[in-house]
Amino acid sequence: MKKHDIILVGIIILLVLIGLGSIKFHQSQNEKDLRFAEITQNNVLIERIDLNAVQEPREITLPGKYHEIVLVEKGRIRFKETNCPDQICVRTGWLENPGDYSVCLPNKAIVNITEIKK
Repeated sequence: MKKHDIILVGIIILLVLIGLGSIKFHQSQNEKDLRFAEITQNNVLIERIDLNAVQEPREITLPGKYHEIVLVEKGRIRFKETNCPDQICVRTGWLENPGDYSVCLPNKAIVNITEIKK
């Protein structure tokens, strides 16, 4: 390797380390923000949950044509089960970050994550 190649590799490694450090810093700042899960059905707010304050997992059963269970754990939420035809809401999985959402169109239910900056 030539001297210029070594300098180029060093610069690339430095940029990668700076990028990783900024990602970790951003994540630690976001953990301090308040994250809420909002469960709505037919455009009506069913429940608003502070995800940072959840101590024990719990299940919320939604009313409607289809039987739906939403599972809430510390820092995350998801549709656990439903008997709707397509199961897209269940396959979406865990919602953890602001802007994440899952929708069950047949039951007109939405779960989304919002954030309040400190």
